[in-house]
Amino acid sequence: MATQTATDIPRTSFLFRKPPVPAAGVPPLRRTSQFRRACRSWLFPYLRSRMAANEFRPVLSFFYTDLNCNLSCSYCYSRGRNIPGMSWETACAAVEWLERQGCRVLAYMGGEPLVRKPFVVELTRLAAEKGFFVYLPTNGILMDRDFIDAIGEAGVAAVNLAVDAVDGYAGIPKNLKRILPQFEYLVQQEKRYGYHTFLNINITGKNVDDVMALTETAHRYGIATDYHISEPPPIDYKGFDPGETDVWIRESQVDAVDELIDWLIAKNRAGYTMVNSIAHLEAMKRFIRRELPPWPCRAGRVSMVIRLDGSFAPCFEYYASEEDWGDIRRGPRFDEERLERLKARCSPGCLSTCNFQVSHYSQSWLRSLQWVAKHAYSQFFGVS
Repeated sequence: MATQTATDIPRTSFLFRKPPVPAAGVPPLRRTSQFRRACRSWLFPYLRSRMAANEFRPVLSFFYTDLNCNLSCSYCYSRGRNIPGMSWETACAAVEWLERQGCRVLAYMGGEPLVRKPFVVELTRLAAEKGFFVYLPTNGILMDRDFIDAIGEAGVAAVNLAVDAVDGYAGIPKNLKRILPQFEYLVQQEKRYGYHTFLNINITGKNVDDVMALTETAHRYGIATDYHISEPPPIDYKGFDPGETDVWIRESQVDAVDELIDWLIAKNRAGYTMVNSIAHLEAMKRFIRRELPPWPCRAGRVSMVIRLDGSFAPCFEYYASEEDWGDIRRGPRFDEERLERLKARCSPGCLSTCNFQVSHYSQSWLRSLQWVAKHAYSQFFGVS
């Protein structure tokens, strides 16, 4: 399978449809706009955080507006929630707190953020007007043309479409066929509004062929991809039993996933645009064998989580932690000693794509500049 090409992948007809022509009538953003935005929101805050090393100055905030979702994916420990989302007052206060700290990246998390579309549009507008790079992950099912135009006009910077399969099947309902009209309109409107689109693909023990097909489709449409290894949470979540799902990668599936990862690394080196660094893809092979050594996670230092009530956590995996990590009213409680003890325990059993990239690209200003260059790439070369 490591030498498989696009022609070897089952030819589901819509995957080979000609990509839509970009929207006409509105001039595209100038080529340097994405680069300037990435510098303002990523590079400059990172440099300021390094100059104020004794202060907590996060570069990236994972912002939970809702834990509720319109789907029930078997690997998701947030499924089955039915609780009130973040209030508008808390959202505004959290954005203001982040602004004071020098943070300029707001990444929605959930749940499914689009269960309250008007809320997300207005919060995006508020944050974008303050200079934030706003990142929106969604399964895409609740999107429509009106929402895509509204969120584009509000100033969203990146839309992350979570799809794990070409067609849906048991335990994996997020599939491209289900959202094809929304997907094509989203890509068509990229140049009009200046956002990036990319596919967020969760690698399980069941979808190896789908991952390859989705990768080729994204490349043909000129958008990027982002990969995760399906993994159980490090702490217990009420109502979630990891043993009830069959999507974790079993020992009998390791070789097939190995070959998939080798294939992805080859595509990365061949110029396919991916969020993942090659170092992260290589670490996946050790992770699925439970051989991953501790790695320098920057959660609680460079990145953080803001919960529904405005309280903090270091990362997604510890969203349900009962420890006090601070909040938007009292400030952060991310003391170094406690974080070090936590990460010594959890990092060998965690391969968070987001936090691994944060770690990789925040190790030096040159790597941070490389991350900024990824954001400008679409404007100069037509690929996001």
